[in-house]
Amino acid sequence: MSRLRSDERATAPWPGVSVVVPVRNEERHLRGAVAQILAQEYPGELEVVLAVGPSRDRTRAIAEEICAETEHVRVVDNPTGRTPAALNAAIAATTQPVVVRVDGHGLLPPGYVRTAVEVLQRTGADNVGGIMAPEGTTPFEQAVAVAMSSPIGIGGARFHVGGQEGPVESVYLGVFRREVLERLGGFDESFVRAQDWELNHRIRQAGGTVWFTPELRVTYRPRSSVRALAEQFFRTGQWRRQVMTRYPDTANLRYLTPPVTTALVAVGTAAGVAGGLTGRRGARLGLVMPAGYAVTVLGATAVEGRGLPARARAWLPVVLATMHLSWGAGFLVGLRRRQP
Repeated sequence: MSRLRSDERATAPWPGVSVVVPVRNEERHLRGAVAQILAQEYPGELEVVLAVGPSRDRTRAIAEEICAETEHVRVVDNPTGRTPAALNAAIAATTQPVVVRVDGHGLLPPGYVRTAVEVLQRTGADNVGGIMAPEGTTPFEQAVAVAMSSPIGIGGARFHVGGQEGPVESVYLGVFRREVLERLGGFDESFVRAQDWELNHRIRQAGGTVWFTPELRVTYRPRSSVRALAEQFFRTGQWRRQVMTRYPDTANLRYLTPPVTTALVAVGTAAGVAGGLTGRRGARLGLVMPAGYAVTVLGATAVEGRGLPARARAWLPVVLATMHLSWGAGFLVGLRRRQP
């Protein structure tokens, strides 16, 4: 699909859209996510395919119920339960020229699909996306939402913190031209995590454009416990190392800071504890690093926590430390076995 002039866009038919949704253990959010998709009022043809993986809850039953209620939704199996396999299976079951990725816990705002297609046509990009907008309901989730929208919490990527429209390395979710997905072979199923970043990297390597626009904003439901958050960021760190192993030229300070910080905190803490046990003053100096990190996190909390309810603000330093140190630990450990 080539770039169109404004007068051509006014008369050109709207391309058909396939919305692909990988789902697993999404009993809590699936109905709401699908309802937001079906409420898009897109002027062209729109189909929805749910790729359902093995779940511990009623996700499969809910997906089948939704499918029975409307002809616009279909269900395909994803026996591996892995996100890239789900996306590829859903894409293979569709035919429309534009492919919109949505997660089972994401909520599309009104007009999202229409705006995305307009941007795709206006820019000539191969993939467009916008802001991942976390929203929490509990105090812990509210703290996670703030941390995931802050450069201090998660780095400076525009799809996290916002910014001007334009070409970027990666975007949240994505609205793709099918021809590009087919030419590049879809998502790499060896990347259990970071498969979206990896695909966007290949798009750019092939001379294509990944385009960010703040006009697109998708609500994201953050993890609801320290354990779930730690697991999420640990695995993200593991797969970021895998990405950098595959593509060494992508290494940069933003990705290396968490593992370096984690290593220094761990070594400093161990040295400080050893100093306390042996009485060596020099070893106790190791505590400078974890103490300095703690002060930094508390300072960040004072800045980023303004406006948060008291209980959410109290959770924020815990959330920030969990995100930083889990991500760093995952990166340092790397992949020791295949991930489920």
